[in-house]
Amino acid sequence: MSPFFVMSLLFGLTFDQTASLCAPSEYIIHVEKRECAYCLAINTTICAGFCMTRDSNGKKLLLKSALSQNVCTYKEMLYQTALIPGCPHHTTPYYSYPVAVSCKCGKCNTDYSDCVHEKVRTNYCTKPQKLCNM
Repeated sequence: MSPFFVMSLLFGLTFDQTASLCAPSEYIIHVEKRECAYCLAINTTICAGFCMTRDSNGKKLLLKSALSQNVCTYKEMLYQTALIPGCPHHTTPYYSYPVAVSCKCGKCNTDYSDCVHEKVRTNYCTKPQKLCNM
């Protein structure tokens, strides 16, 4: 192997986070309950962006830990609660949602993230919409 290739490989493994574009991004969540009169559009932040990954074709040359496929995930988050308007008294009108404070490239944690990316369009309202700025 050439010295240039080895140095490039070491540099890439050491500084991959600096080339990543993973950061909190603005996002609108649409929330509605069957019993309530309105759909609530909540402005929040989620983790989104690009994380450097490594080509698994080089697996014979690298350690298994160096071959991880990282995703943009939460480093720090908090939960906020919104009140859904137009709910009858017998219904709980509150909805809690995560707010990304900071993000990182790392392994996907299924405790609080959906680790499978499927193209399903479900984030919309079927009822009149109210906007919630938190």
